Amino acid sequence: MQPVDPQKIKSAAAASADVALRNVLVVDDSPAQRRSVAAALDRWGYAVIEAGSGDEALRLCAEAPVDLILSDWMMPGMDGPEFCRAFRALERDSYGYFILLTSKSGTDEVAHGLDAGADDFLTKPVNHEELRARIHAGERVLGMEGELKHKNALLTDTLDQLQQLYDALERDLAQARELQQSLLSEHFPKVPGAHVSLLLHPSGHLGGDLVGYYPVNATRLGLFALDVSGHGVNSALMTARLAGMLSGGTPERNIALFTAPDGSTAARRPAEVLGRMNRLLLEEIGTDLYFTIVLADVELETGQARLVQAGHPHPALQRSDGSIALLGGGGLPVGLVPDADWDEVALQLAPGDRLLLMSDGITECAAPDGTEFGEDGAKRLMTQLRELRGGAFNDALIAALQRHAGTRDFSDDISSVLFELVRDDP
Repeated sequence: MQPVDPQKIKSAAAASADVALRNVLVVDDSPAQRRSVAAALDRWGYAVIEAGSGDEALRLCAEAPVDLILSDWMMPGMDGPEFCRAFRALERDSYGYFILLTSKSGTDEVAHGLDAGADDFLTKPVNHEELRARIHAGERVLGMEGELKHKNALLTDTLDQLQQLYDALERDLAQARELQQSLLSEHFPKVPGAHVSLLLHPSGHLGGDLVGYYPVNATRLGLFALDVSGHGVNSALMTARLAGMLSGGTPERNIALFTAPDGSTAARRPAEVLGRMNRLLLEEIGTDLYFTIVLADVELETGQARLVQAGHPHPALQRSDGSIALLGGGGLPVGLVPDADWDEVALQLAPGDRLLLMSDGITECAAPDGTEFGEDGAKRLMTQLRELRGGAFNDALIAALQRHAGTRDFSDDISSVLFELVRDDP
């Protein structure tokens, strides 16, 4: 028997790679039988390696790539099925097609060979035309396996790229959420004669909620709570633009303010502000987005206030005696209908009265059975939290909604403005 050089296998594999030939290992303890099969394979253009025993064949398979094996069943020492089991136990990067050569044709023998891991059988003496057909069948299987591996590699590479894109997007969204939170410069601004608590609790994605305030002068304050339609980047960008329109940091750009003839800063009526914003969205910005809002204008010294509701949940007024009333008539969202107008609500606040502007993330917060928290739930909660303000009120509000929802995560942003008129505020 001629010595077998593993390097010959590798060289043969490299030489045959361009023409997609397979490396075939012929295993038979009979040199004559082995050479007869190997000569036919060589004529057909395959890279052929020979082994005279199962042990030798197993060593070759461990040292170099073998794609297809033709192994005799009956051999001294390790027989064909035993070699097949050992071959299947090897760690390989690709599948190896295994054909047993045997004179056994009984059902039990076939089952035994299949159980050992064989893919096909060929009876001895070997018919070369049948051999060629069986090898072609094996090549089709190996070809499909190679194609599947290639597609899986492409899929894995694509998934890796998608994961990288997703991770980058998550980082960008996290930064965007932080920037969105930065639009709320102060959660508990110091306002002479009043307590103001602002809450913006994101649901985990970019949303369109925004709450805030802007001073008109030393004794007058604007409050707002709004919600841009939809979620995502577009809504967040619109929210940022609206924040600029109602900014207290740049009053000269605030759409709710104007310079009076005497040079002082004055406030437009809330309904007029919404009319201006409505025209801006429909005529200049030209977006499909719209938003709901409650905008309030409060005179701190007298307690006189007026507000307008545009599709946002009804603001709740809690008097100092604990009684609660919902204000507003609903109104159209801003950015839907040209020349829309809104009705203002005038009210007189007294020391100890509280005004809550809340988002639909509060009123539509759903329990596991689908029951919404509702405006009635908000009224009950205001009664329960009558003595709380600032961070304590906001924390208790979030906790109550989490108990109602049965989860710490919300499907929508939670936002609110709590305003309380006081006297001699420390």
